[in-house]
Amino acid sequence: MKALALLSGGLDSILATKLVLDQGIEVVAVYFVLPVVAEKEDYASKTAKRFGIPLIRVEAGDEYLDVIRNPKYGYGSGMNPCIDCRIYMLREAKRIAREVGAEFIVTGDVLGERPMSQYRKALTLEEKEAELENLILRPLSAKLLPETIPEREEWVDRSKLLAISGKSRKPQIALAEKFGLQDEYPSPSGGCLLTYKEFASKIRDLFEHRETVTNRDVLLLRIGRHFRFKEYKIIVGRNEAENKLLLDLKNPADYAFEVPGCGSPITILECFETKSKEAIELAAKLTARYSDAGAEEVLVEYGNEERKKSIIVSPLDEDEVNRLRI
Repeated sequence: MKALALLSGGLDSILATKLVLDQGIEVVAVYFVLPVVAEKEDYASKTAKRFGIPLIRVEAGDEYLDVIRNPKYGYGSGMNPCIDCRIYMLREAKRIAREVGAEFIVTGDVLGERPMSQYRKALTLEEKEAELENLILRPLSAKLLPETIPEREEWVDRSKLLAISGKSRKPQIALAEKFGLQDEYPSPSGGCLLTYKEFASKIRDLFEHRETVTNRDVLLLRIGRHFRFKEYKIIVGRNEAENKLLLDLKNPADYAFEVPGCGSPITILECFETKSKEAIELAAKLTARYSDAGAEEVLVEYGNEERKKSIIVSPLDEDEVNRLRI
């Protein structure tokens, strides 16, 4: 018997996978690489290696961005379409399960833990939309939910599954200690960037100004300070690492700005066929503002691979910065 486990690398998914493995079930794990998830360490790969199970990494494509832009079941507190996101992953999981010969799906869902996507009605809806009715086993809350096919067919022993519910993580932490996994999972902070007000504002602005959005566009939202002037987007790096990323991710036609001879951010002006003189001046003023130049007039160099220019500007004042900030 084989199961496909959705392994995010978070504590719940790690424990759910462990509970199924302990029943002698062969497990293949799948990890979805989403452009809106903040992940500093690859806990999914670390867990799969510890458990000795294969891990399939799935890079979410443009269709996932369509889910964020036009969710059928709406948003949570920010721009987070939690139910639609879960349906997207479960549909992909169904396809992968068929490819690897898995009979059912395992998730780390905990009843009542997340207000939008993990209450009873939402769990049922997600199963139905993904056409996986009774084929999703949720080991952490199984005893509080209707029997699934894996339980009815005795592929798994229901008596060895759990009845965890609610937002408290104490039962999961205790279980992790029991399994010796207390150092194998991330803290609950972080997660989906779409729940954060600042990031939600950025992606909302992106959808409003771009008919077509790519993963690269979304990755840029995670870097630097973002400003909007008409149809132009201006991004100012906050440190050396972000400066490098901005240069790596910029399009060839974009203009890069920098104050030479002192500590300076890299500023990217995303350009179109016509380059507005006013947009260039604003990008230069923002670069001067966040540089270490400390002068009333600052020389800023800018351009792309084809041409380089310079301009002398005064740093942008605080009121104008706040007006342009996304």
